[in-house]
Amino acid sequence: MAESSYATTMASNPIAVIGSQYCAANQVDLVISRKVKTLRYGEFVVSDMNGNFIFKVKGIAFGWHDKRVILDAADKPLITLKQKILSNHSRWNIYRGENTDDKEALFTVKTTSIFQWKTKLAVFLANNNSKEKNCDYLIKGSWSERSCVIYAGDSSTIVAQMHKKITGKSLLIGKDNFMVTVYPNVDQAFIVSLIVILDAINAAATAGASGAGAGGGAAAAAISC
Repeated sequence: MAESSYATTMASNPIAVIGSQYCAANQVDLVISRKVKTLRYGEFVVSDMNGNFIFKVKGIAFGWHDKRVILDAADKPLITLKQKILSNHSRWNIYRGENTDDKEALFTVKTTSIFQWKTKLAVFLANNNSKEKNCDYLIKGSWSERSCVIYAGDSSTIVAQMHKKITGKSLLIGKDNFMVTVYPNVDQAFIVSLIVILDAINAAATAGASGAGAGGGAAAAAISC
């Protein structure tokens, strides 16, 4: 899609899955930071390029489920990300606030196939009636290189992309930093939630591959990118 066509489409139909207040008229670069050595995996701080805090991600133990909560700058819970167990695909359900009732469901993210050598996740909004045949957004790329692109549906229209951000300071203080470029009129909280899920699925696959050993490593690497 040409840039002018994209701008016109997004201006008239902004992507506001979590809230329109998280959509900006201009392209926004976000820095997502995680301490390499931390007691609780899945915890991040999200800031703009000036270092202003925007979101925080908390990892929470929840029985057999893996769970994350994304909070705004005032520590107000925006959404809850909950892993679905006993599923053939790696699947996460996302809810508004801290309530995980079905009526608060916003969208679902799942791997497009049971075994993957490159990252490919499909996103289905709560009002998608295609029975998961046609996704609303698609994530493709390589997590190990921190290079992933988020598309509108199964199209070539990019709404956000992630790439590695390494600085001397980040190495010195032991932080894993990467940058996400969010295109105009796209919900930044929504994009951050997709990156957090991508990280969680990759972490689970890596742990599974390590536990399986040489004989079962390939089968366990559901997101071995």
